[in-house]
Amino acid sequence: MNLSKLVRPIFTIIVGIMLGIFLYQKFAPKNQRTADTEDTSLVSKARAASEVDSLTFSRQTAITRAVSEVSPAVVSVNVTKIDKYIQRSPYYADPFFRQFFPELFGGRVVERPVKSLGSGFIISPDGFIVTNEHVVSSGTEIIVAMGDGEEYKAQLIGKDHINDVALLKIEKENLPYIRFGDSDRVLIGEWAIALGNPFGLFTSNQPTVTVGVISAVNRDFSPFDGRVYEDMLQTDAAINSGNSGGPLCNALGEVIGMNTFIFTGDEHSKGSVGIGFAIPSNHIREVVEKLKKRGKGDRDFWIGLYGINLNNYLARLIGFPSTNGVLIKRIVAHSPAEKAGVELGDVIVAINGIRITSTQMADQVIQDSDAVVGDSLRLLIWRAGKQIEKTIILEKYQH
Repeated sequence: MNLSKLVRPIFTIIVGIMLGIFLYQKFAPKNQRTADTEDTSLVSKARAASEVDSLTFSRQTAITRAVSEVSPAVVSVNVTKIDKYIQRSPYYADPFFRQFFPELFGGRVVERPVKSLGSGFIISPDGFIVTNEHVVSSGTEIIVAMGDGEEYKAQLIGKDHINDVALLKIEKENLPYIRFGDSDRVLIGEWAIALGNPFGLFTSNQPTVTVGVISAVNRDFSPFDGRVYEDMLQTDAAINSGNSGGPLCNALGEVIGMNTFIFTGDEHSKGSVGIGFAIPSNHIREVVEKLKKRGKGDRDFWIGLYGINLNNYLARLIGFPSTNGVLIKRIVAHSPAEKAGVELGDVIVAINGIRITSTQMADQVIQDSDAVVGDSLRLLIWRAGKQIEKTIILEKYQH
């Protein structure tokens, strides 16, 4: 067989194919070649866009979605208060001048405006806002700042000193608001999102967000400055000065509590160490409904006594026949309790006809009574083996 005859036609075919490709590239219409290039470019761009969308979606979590839903309803609460102090003469400490000119050294009361701040959150589209009572206490002017920079003068609808809850109202409609969750169903270890205005950073801007978990539930604390904190939620989400009144939310974007106070472990420190407490949402809802019905300032009263639960040792020590009752350990001078004749060592056994077994029950009875300034509490007291009745007239709390 002659190989040269077989190779020649194959070589001719290959040369022809290569020549055809060259001529196509040389003389084919330019728009045809551009279309092929553009098709490849479009595919590349579509693939890149898909990868970006996928990456963006992967960054979204239940936390980011909850924050996006909740943050528009979080506000900064800016309060102006009047601070009073006594200004004395520079010669006040000089005994010579005080001896001969005593009328000049009594001092005079000076008033000056002091600004403070906290947080709050909108609970309805018609402008009702919840915050802590201690945020707005003694405030003469309350300005609410929104995340979009808008500011509104707020009306104080009512405040409850005992429960540390205040209700505000701004004249604005169709507002974003936060839904209440069921604090009785909170799970230890679930996500907790704290939003607010720590250190005044939230000024015409978005609220600060910190995230942690629910560390514990049903934490009870002795009265602080006449306030009662029961069933508190504990969280390790960072809470700092200015966060008071802001919402504590779950991963569903529901408010489950209101950030109220922290433990720092150091009396000189005001920063978070991961132990913060929030008033449960179910308590807030109950107080808000009462404030809407009762009106401004109705619950801002004080009693002026502090008690402890009885145990077997204390009961035997005072001769009380059981451990069901509240032993009075402190009475504030000039308080409603002192004026009513309550004494140290008395045991409260009933309030308004309801038998009392503990301090927690006493606090609950007072809260459930819907008492307001000017109302009275009827106390049945055990004293030295005898039961006597005392009536406490509730007075407005002096801040």
